Amino acid sequence: MSNSLDGRVIVVTGAGGGIGSKTVHAAISRGASVVATDLAGPGLDEVGALDGVVAVEADVTSRSDWERTLAAAIDGFGHVDGLVNNAGIEGAIAPLGEYPDEMFDRVMDVNVKGVWTGMKVIGAPMLEAGFGAIVNLSSVAGLGGASNLSAYSASKHAVIGLSKSAALEMGPAGVRVNAICPSPIDTRMMRSLEDSMKTDDVDQATMQALIASNIPLGRYGQPTEVADLICFLLSDDARFLSGAAIPIDGAMKAR
Repeated sequence: MSNSLDGRVIVVTGAGGGIGSKTVHAAISRGASVVATDLAGPGLDEVGALDGVVAVEADVTSRSDWERTLAAAIDGFGHVDGLVNNAGIEGAIAPLGEYPDEMFDRVMDVNVKGVWTGMKVIGAPMLEAGFGAIVNLSSVAGLGGASNLSAYSASKHAVIGLSKSAALEMGPAGVRVNAICPSPIDTRMMRSLEDSMKTDDVDQATMQALIASNIPLGRYGQPTEVADLICFLLSDDARFLSGAAIPIDGAMKAR
């Protein structure tokens, strides 16, 4: 078993970020070609310069951008075999009663509707071909509550529901769908959350240590560790695995 993706064409959203960029690198190293999408920025430019990658500036909330992404995959590589719905935002950190309405809507648009639209558009040719795999990024916040992150937690619960429903619908056509649920991962998003949670008495480094202390393995996960799981789920090594919500969390949710 090698987690080979030789000859596969994979669409990766949020490809300029920590988990997204490592997923692009991991997929290429396993023989895949990648359509990498994200908002314009240096992260997308970096992965777009890699051999075997077509970069597309795209907003996951836009149906037309998804259609451009699909066209880039078909025009560039002739087919599409996999989708990694990685793009997401954390939103505000605030009690539910104080949470801004417009931010709630934005989190749902990116984290939920973006996943839903991606599965509709990119999933269509996979269903027609009778083959494919989709990996949606949920979170440990999708497996339980998260104080002061009500919109984010709700969105990640929704991703699991979408993934399970899609697995039931797409399975008979040969398309697998799974969700993964990372704990805190050493990325920009965690830097933002640490910065928002720190106080005059607790600096960012101390806040990071406090968060890590809730993970039995005692540390944040690394983006490469998440990318390895994603590639496994895209590969034939996971050919009978579908409809799952898999924690990758250092035993954080084992309690």
